Amino acid sequence: MRAALGKWVDGFLPMLQFVMPDEQFVAWPDPEPAPALVVLPDDWDEVPAAITDEVRWVHVLAAGVDKFPLELVGDRLLTCSRGASSPAIAEFVLATMLAFEKQLPEAWVQEPPAHWNLMGLGGLRGKTLGLVGVGAIGTEVARRALAFDMEVLALRRTAGPMPLPGMQRAESLPELLGRSDHVVVAAPATPATHHLIDARAFDAMKDGAHLVNVARGTLVDQDALRVALDTGRVARASLDVVEPEPLPAGHWLYTHSKVRLSPHVSWSSPGTIDRTIELFADNLRRWREGRPLEGLVDVAAGY
Repeated sequence: MRAALGKWVDGFLPMLQFVMPDEQFVAWPDPEPAPALVVLPDDWDEVPAAITDEVRWVHVLAAGVDKFPLELVGDRLLTCSRGASSPAIAEFVLATMLAFEKQLPEAWVQEPPAHWNLMGLGGLRGKTLGLVGVGAIGTEVARRALAFDMEVLALRRTAGPMPLPGMQRAESLPELLGRSDHVVVAAPATPATHHLIDARAFDAMKDGAHLVNVARGTLVDQDALRVALDTGRVARASLDVVEPEPLPAGHWLYTHSKVRLSPHVSWSSPGTIDRTIELFADNLRRWREGRPLEGLVDVAAGY
């Protein structure tokens, strides 16, 4: 099996072989034809040469496929590691919301404050969370927010029922933005969602809202965000993803007083890589047995 590409091969290939000792994994390029290809994160430029005529199934060891050359898929199966990092990302989102409400790190002191026992801290109980996107990440965020007694309002593309009891459906993006104290962007990056959160969206947003983006930087118009931050429409933006990545030195997002910026690390936790490998291992077993695969990508929809 042609199993890996590029800079991550030395780390992932031994893990794949350890979890699936009866399989043979070979790093691309390899002269022998293989029916399956495993693509590692950030090696998108090498994919066109790796998808040979023999390849019938491609699995991406990441949840996002926005940089994958979808036009090359054809009649092949394409799957991704959807859901592997969702628990870690959801915990990160809750941490950003708690930090906003509890004024962290501002609440910590290194010298006697002007007042002891006095500070106007907020809380999550009774606040409204607006979820833009209700996939694996959005569902895990909602699960944790409901445990904090938040009202959870969600916007999703499909008309099916909400995945968790207690979640409410927003009929439109302006409705969600106008009601939400915390807006969490967790939708996939597609042409349809490019700059979904733009100047008009910020105009519809509740004054003093907290924006969290753990999806892709392309979903938020950063020029419009800067205006919203400067006018106070957005009280804080907690951004784990930006456009472009890596963000160049000197960019205004590094120094804006209302921005909390992290370098696309919300996925990181001790179990994320293990879950990523196990999802692929389960799919490999399914593929060998002719059973339906998990994490299928809708090529037309782009995720």
